[in-house]
Order: sequence, then structure tokens, then C-alpha cells
Amino acid sequence: MSGTTASGRGRTGGVPRHTGGVNRWTVLTVLCVSLLFVALDTTILYVAVPSITEDLRPGPVELLWIVDVYPLMAASLLILFGTLGDRVGRRRILLLGYGLFALASAAAALAPNPQILMAARALLGIGGAMIMPATLSILRQVFPDRRERAVAIGVWSAVAAVGAAVGPVLGGFLVENFWWGSVFLINIPMMTAMFLIGRWLLPESRGERNGPWDLIGAVVAALGVVGIVFGVKRLGSGAPVVGLTTLLPILLGAALLTLFVRRQRRRAHPLIDMRLFSRPAFGTSIGCIVLAMLALVGLQLIAVQYLQLVLHLSPLATGLRMLPLVFAAMAAGLTGSKLLQVLGPRAMVSGGFTLTTVAVLSLTAMGSQDHFWQLSLGFVLLGFGFQATLFGAYESMLSEAPAAQSGGAAALGETAYQLGAGIGVALLGSVMNAAYAPGLHRVGGVSAAASHSASHSLGEAYKVAAGLGEQARAALRVAARDAFIHGLRVTLIASAVLLLAGAGIALRLPRRAAESGGAEQADAAAAEEGAGAVAEEDAGAVAEEKSAPAADGDVPPAGCEGARAPAGTGR
Repeated sequence: MSGTTASGRGRTGGVPRHTGGVNRWTVLTVLCVSLLFVALDTTILYVAVPSITEDLRPGPVELLWIVDVYPLMAASLLILFGTLGDRVGRRRILLLGYGLFALASAAAALAPNPQILMAARALLGIGGAMIMPATLSILRQVFPDRRERAVAIGVWSAVAAVGAAVGPVLGGFLVENFWWGSVFLINIPMMTAMFLIGRWLLPESRGERNGPWDLIGAVVAALGVVGIVFGVKRLGSGAPVVGLTTLLPILLGAALLTLFVRRQRRRAHPLIDMRLFSRPAFGTSIGCIVLAMLALVGLQLIAVQYLQLVLHLSPLATGLRMLPLVFAAMAAGLTGSKLLQVLGPRAMVSGGFTLTTVAVLSLTAMGSQDHFWQLSLGFVLLGFGFQATLFGAYESMLSEAPAAQSGGAAALGETAYQLGAGIGVALLGSVMNAAYAPGLHRVGGVSAAASHSASHSLGEAYKVAAGLGEQARAALRVAARDAFIHGLRVTLIASAVLLLAGAGIALRLPRRAAESGGAEQADAAAAEEGAGAVAEEDAGAVAEEKSAPAADGDVPPAGCEGARAPAGTGR
């Protein structure tokens, strides 16, 4: 039955009964608010790092883990909790995620030392891994109609973009007016409210429960993703390519994921049905999500450095300058459903990649002077194109997945998102460093040792310059700034090449949304099969009734047989 079970006449298993009226939009609101705070936590800590360093005095390795352990844990456990939700109930996993996120936020806000903060951030990552795929899979269940689901996914994706982009703005405001723990403290009342509201309003749903849940497979997948994400993050931090903390975990992670795929293909009841990837729209959508994140997430971090270190804006002003990107992303998400109906998945995703490429290339005109309107226009095009790309890819991916496997499909999409982001930071960061460092090999009046230290990053160059004489200080600062701008332009061009590759891959998507209704067809077939089984039972009952001798006085009313015959024959 293609991964679904009949639960009543003509109803696909796993789809909640109360999805009509305004209730499903209320459910969407609850899901989006909870997703907003999970997305905020991916970026809100960036501006709090200096205050945490001053207060808790973490070492370099401890500080790295404080920042990275949240996305590392979240990425590695998405498949585990996404597929577990399909088995035990998506609402149940979501509510547990709310509770864990609130408790971990309290522990992080009150952490007395770096070790407690690291552990609390790890728990936040676990809670986030419970929440993220559950919101998307519940959305898939509550909106069985594709057009309505497209609207819901547009709102969902816009909220995710807003959360990640607004994180530095909100974080800068909280750190400047309160203390670093306030960036975690705001999660507690919201997650508590979401737990209470969600327990009351959210529908429970699950997929098929045939066969045991593959715990070993879930752990193998989690360890595989941990290895790849950890190794990639180490590469992004400047560690050597060949090393015990870079290449080795990447190779081990790739081996474990290969083992996971082979295991799923052999099992009668896999965690994730690998046949989904045989559907062009599903596999292509996953690839587009990875490429979009690969090309752009690293740029976001570099853009923040440009605004702060080249244009000398404060963290709060930097966040405000990113708002055009946020508003454009919101507009793309909210209008995505209409665009999808007009353009279709192929044109929307490929066009989104192309528009983003134009935006990225326009930003190569950035220099040492602040061109406000030019930068804002580039951010608007970037935000709209990027969000249109992600919207089209997510909508096609989720619509291709059967309803009973929506948790696993959502987990795959979110894992692709996280992997693309991690690899993108490492890849574009490496391109940036390779283009930046040669500009500081020879600076007049600066020693070779000081130039070598300055070649690590623009922030490091400014620190080195602060300890030099006036003439050498000015020379090093100018050289480092010019080298950074050159590196930024090279990185933008590399990002544009990746985006153009994404535009080409997106041409494998269907022209129209109706062409990719694999999930709808599977769900409809399951519902028809369930209805057919009911009809056969009715036919059997009629046959028994006709073959049994009538008791004295037990005369059927006129027209009774004629009324039951159509049901028995399936007409």
C-alpha cells in the first residue's frame, strides 16, 4: 500500500481527520512560531561570543564547540527523530522537543562555566532536531491539498529565513542592553507556551508501523552525518585538509552513510525508502537544497565580516543592514505559492538560482566605500532569489514523498540543508582564505612574522596592526582591507558558478506541479485500496445474506437488495 494504511473509508492513514476550516492555519501558526525560535538559535549566538569569552573565559577549542555543537547535534539527529516521529507520533516528538529546548535554554542562560554551556548547547541541538522535521512533516499531514500546502510551505520557509537572518539583530540588541544569557532566556516562555498550545491544538499523526524501528540504522546515519559535518567544520576553521580531525572523520562519515544506504535497501521496513530518490523531482530537489546552501551560507558570514570590519558597522547596525534580505525572503515565501502555480517547479527553482546569481555578481562591485542603495538592492535580489529557490525545492521534495513517510522526507531535506550549510562555510571560507592571504605576503614596514599572522583573517590583521608603529599600522590595515575585498570578489564569483550549476540541475524538475504528484498518487492509490477493501467486505456480507435461508416472517423490505447491489459490485 505504498507506505500508508487505510483508516476508515477513503481516508489515507496518517492524515489527521480535523484538517478543515481555520484549524489547520492555526496549526501552521503554532508550527511557525516554534520553528522561528529554533532558527534564531542558529545565528543569535554569533554576536554574543565576545561577551561569553570575557565572562566565562573559554579556551579556543571550548569556544569553537560552544558555537558549533548546536548545529552539529541538530544535523546528525534529524534522520533519527524524523523517522521516529513517523513511528511513535510526530506531535509527541515535537512536544518532547519543546520541553527539552526550554530546559536546555535555561541551563545555557545560567551556565557558570564553558563546560556547562557546551552541554546545554548540545541539548539545544537535540531539541532542535526533534522540532525541525516534526514541523514540516505535520505540515505535510495537515495540508493534504497541494495548493494549500504550497502556501503553508511558503509561510514556513519565510519564517525559517526570518529566524536565521534576524538572529544577529536580536542578539545584538539583547547583548547590548542585558547580558549574553538573555539570548537563551527568551526561549523559555515561548517554548513553554508552544508546549501547552501544541498539546491542545496540534493533531497527532504517524505513518505505517509495520516491522521494528531500525535503531541501529538511525545511529549509523547519525554518526555518519556527525563525521562529515565535524570534518567540514574543521576545514572551515583553517585546519589542514589531511588530518585526524578533518579528512579522517569525513571519510568515516561517508563510509557510515554508505553503509546506512545499503542497509535501508536490504530491509523490508526501512527507516527511509531509498526508492524515493528514483523519483527525479525528489532527488533533484534534495540536490538543489544542498547547492543553494553550499553557495550562499558561507557568503552570509563573509558579508557580516565585510559590514563590520570594512565598513566598521556595529553588530546591531550590521543586523539592520541585512534586513532588506530578510524582507525580500519573506516576500518570496509568501508569494511562492502563486509563483509556483504560474511558473511551475522547473522555472521557479532554476529562475531562483539565476536571479541569485545576478545578485551575487552585482555584489562584486562592493569596495571600501559604503554604497548603501547598491548593497541593499543586491541583498533584495539575493533574498528573493534564494528563498524562491528553497521554496520550490522544498515543495517539490515534500510533495513527492508519501504522507506516511513525511517525517523521513522532512529529515532528509533538513539534513541536506545542514550539510550544504556546513560544506559551504568550509568551501567558500577556503576560497576566501586562498584569495586573501597572498595580498599580505609583502607589506612595507611589516615583518614577515607579523604579515604571516595577519594573513589568517582580516580580524587578525587588525589585531596585529594595533601593535605596530603608526606608519606600519596604516600600511597593514590598508593592505588587509584591500586583500579582503579582493578575496570577497573571488568568493562571490565562485558562489555564482555553484549557483549556475544549481540552475542547470533544476532543469530536471517537472515543468508543472501536476507532473510531480507522485506522493498524491500514492496516497490516492492507498485510499482507493482501502475503499476497495471496504467494498469487498460489503459484497461478502451481501452474498452471505443472500445465501442464508430467510427465517419465518423475516422478509426484507422492498428495494433493499436493489439498494445494496451497487455497493457490492463497486459501482
